[in-house]
Amino acid sequence: MSDARFGSLLEGLPAHPQPDEILTTLAALPGTRIERIVSTGQSSPDGFWYDQAWDEFVLLVAGAATLQVEGEGDRMLTPGDWALLPARTRHRVAATTASEPTVWLAVHVGEPAGEPG
Repeated sequence: MSDARFGSLLEGLPAHPQPDEILTTLAALPGTRIERIVSTGQSSPDGFWYDQAWDEFVLLVAGAATLQVEGEGDRMLTPGDWALLPARTRHRVAATTASEPTVWLAVHVGEPAGEPG
């Protein structure tokens, strides 16, 4: 019997804005975590920057977002756009759409066990 798992990144999306992002771990493998993030208008708090000790690959699946990378300014992301954020790359989410869910696929590589983003 196979251990294969299947799903849809667009299944079960909220119909209305939520108070917080919805994070769902899709797979946790040694040193790698794959998650779906659903944003409904959320952004990083003022002055907050992610500064992770691991690499992160993000793909915007639906909606729209503005990603800020320190020293590089704002980058508007639309469906199909992706970013590779090497470890220690300071970044933040400046905005996400509130009129529809913004769906991200995030792959965290080299993440220490027990230290999710």
